[in-house]
Amino acid sequence: MNATPVAGEQAETAEVIAEVRVFVQRFSSTPRGASAARREAMARLARWGVPRESSAAESAELIVAELAANAVTHGRVAGRDAELRVTLVPGTLRIEVTDTRAERRPPDPGHLADAPALAESGRGLRLVEALADRWEVRGHPPVGKTVWAELDLPGVR
Repeated sequence: MNATPVAGEQAETAEVIAEVRVFVQRFSSTPRGASAARREAMARLARWGVPRESSAAESAELIVAELAANAVTHGRVAGRDAELRVTLVPGTLRIEVTDTRAERRPPDPGHLADAPALAESGRGLRLVEALADRWEVRGHPPVGKTVWAELDLPGVR
């Protein structure tokens, strides 16, 4: 509804700024810490209006669980915490887990090896790749790396 201003009047503009929600939590690099990160992320999503029973929340829960478990299993440095960051902007949920071990970097998207048929582990990032619309590994040498994943959430404001 911007009208052309008459001489001497100022044009008015309206700008809608998207609401950005961010949750950041450090967690101990232990299985208990990873579990707490998952629980806290899900509680935060519920407060932000992402229904617990929705496929978005279920996918987010699995992604947080896998990334946090990987951080405490493969990225653990004694005495250093990992960090979970969950960001919700209209239409997109981004999950980031940062650990403190830069030298143990997982393969990039599209380059994951298949786990042996009887292996008890090695499928977590495959799950992340299947659930996420995008994911990536970003290094922070010499202090660590971040693995992030995004879910497209049409209709979520």
